[in-house]
Amino acid sequence: MSPACYRIVVEGELGPRYASAFAGMTLHAQEGETELVGTVIDPSHLHAVLERIAGLGLTLHSLTAIEPETLELDASPHPQTAGTENTDPGTDSKGP
Repeated sequence: MSPACYRIVVEGELGPRYASAFAGMTLHAQEGETELVGTVIDPSHLHAVLERIAGLGLTLHSLTAIEPETLELDASPHPQTAGTENTDPGTDSKGP
C-alpha cells in the first residue's frame, strides 16, 4: 500500500497541546469538531492514529480517504500543524 491522505473528524475543538499526539497531521478546530488531515503511510499507521484517538477518549465522527490534491486545495489559512506550538496565551482549547 502506498501512502494515502485522510481527513479524520473528532468531537471537540482540540488545542495545540494535542498537536504532538498527531505528528505530521494538520489540526483545524471549529464548530465543536476538530479535523485532522494528513498522510498515512500504511494500514498499521492508520490503526495507530485511530488507537491514539480512542486512547485520548475522543469520539470519532468520520474517517475519509482524500486525494492528495484535495489536501492542498482545502488547506485553511490558519491550521495548526502537529509538532508546532501555538504560543498565543489568548487561545485556549475547547473540549477535552
